[in-house]
Amino acid sequence: MIVGLLQLNSTIGAFAANREKLLSAYAEAVARGAEFVVAPELFLCGYPPRDLLLREDFVAANLAALEATAQGIGAVPLCLGYVEKNPARPGRALKNAAAVLQNGKIIWRMAKSLLPTYDVFDEDRYFDPAIKVEPFLFNGCKLGITICEDIWNDEDFWPERRYRRDPVKELISLGAEIILNLSASPWHDGKERTRLEMLRRVARDEKIPLAQVNAVGANDELIFDGHSVALDAQGEVLALGKRFAEEILVVDLSPAASSQKSEARSGFPPREELLFSALSLGIRDYVRKCGFKSVILGLSGGIDSALIAVIAAEAVGAENVLGVSLPARYSSEGSLTDAEKLARQLGIRYEVLPIEPAFNAVEAQLHKLFAGTKPNEAEENIQSRLRGVTLMALSNKFGGLVLTTGNKSEMAVGYCTLYGDMNGALAPIADVLKTDVYKISRWVNREREIIPADSLTKPPSAELRPGQKDQDSLPPYEILDAILDLYVVKNLGKAEIVARGFDAAVVNDVVNKITFSEYKRRQAAPGLKVSSRAFGMGRRIPVAQQFRPAR
Repeated sequence: MIVGLLQLNSTIGAFAANREKLLSAYAEAVARGAEFVVAPELFLCGYPPRDLLLREDFVAANLAALEATAQGIGAVPLCLGYVEKNPARPGRALKNAAAVLQNGKIIWRMAKSLLPTYDVFDEDRYFDPAIKVEPFLFNGCKLGITICEDIWNDEDFWPERRYRRDPVKELISLGAEIILNLSASPWHDGKERTRLEMLRRVARDEKIPLAQVNAVGANDELIFDGHSVALDAQGEVLALGKRFAEEILVVDLSPAASSQKSEARSGFPPREELLFSALSLGIRDYVRKCGFKSVILGLSGGIDSALIAVIAAEAVGAENVLGVSLPARYSSEGSLTDAEKLARQLGIRYEVLPIEPAFNAVEAQLHKLFAGTKPNEAEENIQSRLRGVTLMALSNKFGGLVLTTGNKSEMAVGYCTLYGDMNGALAPIADVLKTDVYKISRWVNREREIIPADSLTKPPSAELRPGQKDQDSLPPYEILDAILDLYVVKNLGKAEIVARGFDAAVVNDVVNKITFSEYKRRQAAPGLKVSSRAFGMGRRIPVAQQFRPAR
């Protein structure tokens, strides 16, 4: 059977646009010889719709879109994801479903069996699971159609299974000859390799051809990488979809096609390239899907804002990026020079707006109340907040979306200013550790200097007081980031981290900073998720709590 895989980018709630894109891609796949076409999970409404699913009018619009889509489908069937009402439980009960459309009609429906509730997933908040599976008979061939998580429970691959059921094995026991999987599988660092290896194991162990179509694009924090894949019954790659880009794959899953597998794309680029591509797509889709055309960011001359400027220029075009330097009395001449050089090399618009006059005015306003006190972070943070005020004013006046420039290391320990450098609509690198910021930046400069060399080599500084350096307040980033990975991502306790060779006092200080900064993160802009555990929707820690991990 020749299958068409529509690796497409849908927008949540954009039913007409999603349908139009789907029908256009379907027509192309059919023209290229596809006999059965598959689109991603919940494609019609976009994934994840979250609490829009609690709205009756949203669900009704999704069902109307399904009926309208069917009218554009001919003899070649299309299988796509949508939201279905659960007839067994009238009211608001729903199912994460797939339908097969043919000759203007809906000819078959099925629902997702395994509903994930870990990390960013919350599907049992909205959906009921399917209680049984059955193959779909097409041209004498039994197709095992599954939805995303249904294929992620292979007992031979995972050391610990999350569910008692394995829908793939159930379908094979009922005679399925090909497994098809509709996915909206969010990406994080390394997931493309894990996903491919898991799918290869399923195909090889079950001795069955398998094709997965995965969504591509970004919706709020989540980024979908595509990488749709077709495998033969030995688990060898017949076709591998593009990364972070739309594509229509037409693949022959018949045994004879295995001889062609040497021509299939396989392998993945360097980690830094994948992270850069993911972040670029995340910015592009957030800006576009929120109705903006341009972005604004503060250019400090440091590495974080430099990297974001490069990614933003790639995402929305250099002509749509405004970089603003906002110097005050502690800003070094080198910072301004590096910011200007970066802007020139990128071809973005660049402005210098000193905040010193405003800083003087605020100091004068507070002079009476601050008299007799020692200068501290109160005065330091005024500068950061004035920068935030200025950037937001530019956004309000000219319509650009403000990007904040904090990284995960800073966000973790609260080395950021609420209502200051945290101001903005999107935090692109809020899930990128400082050490990875440097790695990606060096990858950016692999062929020529784009980010000024001084931005890569000078000690990081917020420049809010004389001679300030990040390492005055924080451990070296190599140590800090290693501790953050163990505590935040891997969920290890203090004692376990110390047992790995870290100084107990440093670990205790870092963990305390993480705990006491929760209130800041709760008010932060959405960050693009690129690690297996990011701050935001996948990490739910109370702000008002008094649990303090033991030393």
